[in-house]
Amino acid sequence: MIKIVTLVAMAGIASFAVDLKSVIETPEAKQIIQKDLLGPAKTFTMPAGCITTDAEAIARGKFIFHNLNGKKAKGPFPKGLAKKNAKGKAKQYGNCVACHNIEGAKGGGNIGPDLSNYKKHFIDTKVRNSAWVYQKIADARIDNANTHMTINLTTGLFSKKEVCELTSYIVSKKK
Repeated sequence: MIKIVTLVAMAGIASFAVDLKSVIETPEAKQIIQKDLLGPAKTFTMPAGCITTDAEAIARGKFIFHNLNGKKAKGPFPKGLAKKNAKGKAKQYGNCVACHNIEGAKGGGNIGPDLSNYKKHFIDTKVRNSAWVYQKIADARIDNANTHMTINLTTGLFSKKEVCELTSYIVSKKK
């Protein structure tokens, strides 16, 4: 009796067997990885007029430096910045403060170099120039292939204007 019930049950299961290949997603991992890989490090030339003392541009650079994205951004947005990008999604900002300290930073990180008094220590002494800072923000891999810094201009996270405003903020004299 048990053998007959088992046989009937197995026959019933077999009749409901379905080929699920068409509904199971099997992504091609190699294609996904290739799509996500960054291209080679890219050298950028800082645009003419990039560095500015314009208070509104520096305020935008400061905001970008200290905030993560439009949804969670703290404080009022400076004139010329939006919470959403062109695709209507929350605009990703720098969150540079997660790794770098700078004057006025709240919770400034200690993973990346301290950028406090950057103008005094590096720009005024001519150890570095604004073009170096621009390149570091645009694509930091140019002089450090193993960097953990975001690749901002190569990936399109920031526009050239936003990289200029961030650079202007970093190299500006803070009050």
